Amino acid sequence: MRSFLRNPFALIMLLILAVHATGRGGFGDPFTWVFNKILLIPGLVIGISAHEFAHAKAADMLGDPTPRMQGRVTLNPLRHFDPIGLIALLLIGFGWGRPVQISPQNFRNVRRSSFIVSIAGVTMNFVLAFLFYGLYCVLAMIAYRGGFLSPRLFGTLEPIFWGIVWMNLALMIFNLLPVPPLDGFNIVTEIFDLRRYRFWYSLYNFGFPILMVLILLGVTSRVMTPALSALFDFLNTVWTALLGPLLL
Repeated sequence: MRSFLRNPFALIMLLILAVHATGRGGFGDPFTWVFNKILLIPGLVIGISAHEFAHAKAADMLGDPTPRMQGRVTLNPLRHFDPIGLIALLLIGFGWGRPVQISPQNFRNVRRSSFIVSIAGVTMNFVLAFLFYGLYCVLAMIAYRGGFLSPRLFGTLEPIFWGIVWMNLALMIFNLLPVPPLDGFNIVTEIFDLRRYRFWYSLYNFGFPILMVLILLGVTSRVMTPALSALFDFLNTVWTALLGPLLL
């Protein structure tokens, strides 16, 4: 990431994305904008910390001590956040955590282990989204059936729960895009063993500029919006079925 920030083209693209967000009304009313960003902070902290922890834990379990030696096998957010990446994520919707460093030569089966490590982060995000959506549904039932949780208190907690679910699903979908340096590119690389081909290295080196151009052109949002909608519908269907007997 440091090499990315030293790249003048990459920094210019970040500035363009910020201007683009402003032009779309991304900052809108300052008070509303700040309030909405505050509501996203729990989701950011939980989603990014768990995502990077999952990468580190998977690598550690598969025989690579590098993440543990660097103190990354932890849920402590301070070990996983990149300050500039966090600010960029809040301001323009594009950011990053501190990527977990691994040493593939420590794996017994390099391709299989690298694939597991790559998919661990997005899997963790989906699991968290699933669990928090379920917790939201249970609390909603309690609140509106006269339980220990009042509807007013639940109304205060509701946007926080939605933010956690939304952020984890968004992190999952975004990271599954097959563009370097995202997890999706690494997953596709290991499935098809793309390092055998010369174009892989050129594509990897230009990954960040390509990703930012895709964001600027709205390609990522056109992929993520329907995917998010479909996943929310899926979670709603599953939890409605699981809690069906309690709803009667």
